[in-house]
Formats: sequence, structure tokens, C-alpha cells
Amino acid sequence: MLQVPDQKVPLTSDRDGALFVSGTRVSLHSVVSMFEGGASAEEIAHEFDSLDLPDVYAVIAYYLRNKPEIDAKLAEEEARSEEAAVKFERAFPNHLREKLLKNGQRGG
Repeated sequence: MLQVPDQKVPLTSDRDGALFVSGTRVSLHSVVSMFEGGASAEEIAHEFDSLDLPDVYAVIAYYLRNKPEIDAKLAEEEARSEEAAVKFERAFPNHLREKLLKNGQRGG
């Protein structure tokens, strides 16, 4: 009789709880975004050289089985990221960038 091994999902979390495909810096969010945008597992694996096709299939299967929870987690991560960007912009306004953009518009 064929025994089915207990498959583990190839995901690991960083210190902030964001999920990445194990052994890579490719986020679950990146894989899910491409998949939801219509990309196949093969296209996703091709886009990210560090991903193996079986891992992409495993991550997609995990996502589809847990879609509501993962969508909520990814939305929470995105909100935290946007909040951090706003705080950074407030703490370190980029006056030089603005000045360069203005000068570029005048000289262009």
C-alpha cells in the first residue's frame, strides 16, 4: 500500500511574522499576488529564480486551502507596511529629492 507522507508547507516567518518561501526571500505575498493576478505556478517559478516549482505548487495549495485567513494576514501586513512608510516619511522628509525633482522639471 502506498503511504502518503505528511507534507510540510515550505514557508518560514521572519521576526516580524511575515511569511516567505523557505530558503528564499520571496514573500508569500509576492506568490499570492502573482497567482491572484493570473500567473501560473510555472510563471511564478520562472519569475523568481530561487523558487522550485514543487514549492510554488505547495504554497499555492496552502493558500487556496486557507484563503480567508491568509488574505486577512496579508492585508494586515500591508497595512503595517504602509503605516511604517508614513512614519518614516514624517520622520525623514526627503527635501533633497523634492528639490532635485523641481530642478529637473525646470531644466528638462
